[in-house]
Amino acid sequence: MKSMPASAPTPIRATKSICPVCYRIIDANLYEDNGAVYMEKSCAEHGTFKDLCWSDYQLYKQFEAKNIEEAGRREIKENNGECPFDCGLCPQHESSTVLGVIDVTMRCNLRCPICFAKSNGNGGGHEKDPTTEELKAIIDNFAANTNAAGLQFSGGEPTLRDDLPELISYARKKFEHLEVDTNGIKMAESGEYCKEIESAGTSVVYLQFDGVTEVPYEKLRGRKLLEVKKSAIENHRNAGPKPAIVLVPTIVKGMNDDQIGAIIKFAIENSDVIRGVNFQPVSFCGRTSYTENERITVSDVISKIEEQTGFLRRDDFLPPSQMSMLLGTLGKSEVGCHFSCGAFSYLVIEKNGKVEPITKYVDMGRLAAAYKKKNKIPVVTALRSIRPGFLKELFIGFVKSHDYRDLSDLHFNLLFIGAMHFMDPYNFDFARLKKCVIHYGLPDGRIVPFCSHNNIHRSGKSVSVYRRDRGEQRQGSEGRHSPDGE
Repeated sequence: MKSMPASAPTPIRATKSICPVCYRIIDANLYEDNGAVYMEKSCAEHGTFKDLCWSDYQLYKQFEAKNIEEAGRREIKENNGECPFDCGLCPQHESSTVLGVIDVTMRCNLRCPICFAKSNGNGGGHEKDPTTEELKAIIDNFAANTNAAGLQFSGGEPTLRDDLPELISYARKKFEHLEVDTNGIKMAESGEYCKEIESAGTSVVYLQFDGVTEVPYEKLRGRKLLEVKKSAIENHRNAGPKPAIVLVPTIVKGMNDDQIGAIIKFAIENSDVIRGVNFQPVSFCGRTSYTENERITVSDVISKIEEQTGFLRRDDFLPPSQMSMLLGTLGKSEVGCHFSCGAFSYLVIEKNGKVEPITKYVDMGRLAAAYKKKNKIPVVTALRSIRPGFLKELFIGFVKSHDYRDLSDLHFNLLFIGAMHFMDPYNFDFARLKKCVIHYGLPDGRIVPFCSHNNIHRSGKSVSVYRRDRGEQRQGSEGRHSPDGE
């Protein structure tokens, strides 16, 4: 039988990107081919690059159709700078800050081969840490100049700072929600330390958690860590009246993508303290070398969740902007990032132990239609969209009080399931970057989008290429930025 010719690629959109070798700004195109979404771009000096963005074109189109374009939009003004080298936030940035991130140290007690921040693995270098006052100034800057819903202390390993409880306490006077990133080692060593950071005002511990066996930790972190993670969870479980943990697995194709469903089931079994799972497909920047066959996308994660759980389907997942329907209704910051940046759903955990996706309780389509019509959701519409039962009662309680504690009660009966794919030099997309809602606060006063900071501003080497090309300075190959950040 004569085989049918392959169909021609379908153009999706044009964008700007960067060369993953020299980091110059170059044109790029997204297109569909064989049911997947790819980016292709060419550098005059270093040739053509092609990379996978989404493995499922149909799901990509569904997310685009469900997107709420105006959610969280900033007023856009032109300026004389050039994206992404003049981040600040610059007047061209299209979305507001939802979560502010502060690297409180670059020291770490691990040396993970996939660290996008290239944190120092020997635990030394105290003199390089920002001072307490510098960090408080960054907190003040976020409070004064953004509508951020909360802050996240990151690094490095934040728990290596002796003054972390002081910083948490200071930040909680200005923000209701505060997260601490951690690998869990210090939490596992000391239940008293867990109580200290909890009583200081930590809302959520963002715990690195790559699997339910030791294999992923040995491959991705360089040592066995599963029992450390379990001890950290147990110690934090006893740390306060409402301790909360979000598991954060870095997913690498062929290494731990077979444990995605097991991680969710582990979270359900420990849902008294675990509030969610936020999967992060590996980003090839920092110490993470580019390997095409290890690329895994948001749609891959969703597909694995459907295959490995049996109770969460692809239709239960929504683009991040639809969180605006929930957060906006609850009087919180809107999430306006690009629809292809990630995905989210919630599991509702009934008092009898029954677990179902939130789509069985809430008419998300009705909420979306109401939001798109009025750029908000009337409380009456929201109430009519929720199935009668305990979830509706909890929502009514929060609407009446608008108290953070009632919002916490609502979340303690939900389990967030999400995926967020941070960009690297190979899939860098300016359309996504300009809608970024997770922003780093820097000691010099700038507020910089997450993917711009990790790919460009963290080392500063790429900025020198931009300045050289504009004639601002002359330098040779030392201005170039290699793919692994060296």
